[in-house]
Amino acid sequence: MATTDVADARPDQAPAPALRGPVARPGSRLLHRWVWLRLSLLLSAPLAWMLLVYVVALAALLVTSLWSVDSLSSEIDRTWTLDNFRTLLDNEVYRKVALRTVGVAAAVTVIDVAIALPIAFYMAKVASPRVRRMLVVAVLTPLWASYLVKVFAWRVVLSEGGLAEWSHLGSPGYGLTAVVIAQSYIWLPYVILPIFAALERVPDSLLEAAGDLGAPSRMVVRTVVLPLLVPGIVAGAIFSFSLTMGDYITVNIVGGASQMLGNLIFINAGAANNLPLAAAIAMIPIVVMLVLLTAIRRTGALENM
Repeated sequence: MATTDVADARPDQAPAPALRGPVARPGSRLLHRWVWLRLSLLLSAPLAWMLLVYVVALAALLVTSLWSVDSLSSEIDRTWTLDNFRTLLDNEVYRKVALRTVGVAAAVTVIDVAIALPIAFYMAKVASPRVRRMLVVAVLTPLWASYLVKVFAWRVVLSEGGLAEWSHLGSPGYGLTAVVIAQSYIWLPYVILPIFAALERVPDSLLEAAGDLGAPSRMVVRTVVLPLLVPGIVAGAIFSFSLTMGDYITVNIVGGASQMLGNLIFINAGAANNLPLAAAIAMIPIVVMLVLLTAIRRTGALENM
């Protein structure tokens, strides 16, 4: 059959050309050869955006904090000076507000971690797949609601004659306690999710092996689970602490007469028309977070994140 086909082939028919692959362009060959160049081009746009929005903004904030406001003309004097930082150190009000802000942020972080640990553990290791999906949806649902709606909801709950009094638990009223309660609720999903993700990476066989070797539950949690949870706990704590440090809306709504650093920044940047002092106050949370991240990094907790 093959011989007949060859014989019947017409002599004027040329053989079909061989299939060719796509011709590589010089730019493609260059990118294929130099991996670092391909990676640089891929990351150039996000790095440039981060440099412009984050690094340049922080530099501008630092430069603005070194300016001053003329007491007579209320014009900004762009001569560099450390008077704003001296004011923050010498004025007792600013010191108290800074300590109060750090204390509230620490309290919110501790409360959120304490609540998030059992919830995340139940979601990751105890609940069935169906219940786990329902709990994940329940944790994510508050994130769809407006921030202001959630804060005003807590204002209604904590008000006189509100749900807190109807439940016979008593209302703490408006103040720092109300701020801690409201912010603990608002930032709780940001703490649950990292801990839940860290717990999901813990193999069940590891817990079963510890149980088979006779380790009690407390020892398993302390020596096996918690060391593996440190990255998730640190991530959630950073979210909760940093977001509380920079918040000022909750304090305005449920804080009563209490003030935090965010309120002072808002007042000086707006009504007081003292932008350099507001920039100097804004440097306090940044310095606190840098110190906190440096301390966490030295413990090695950030290496596995």
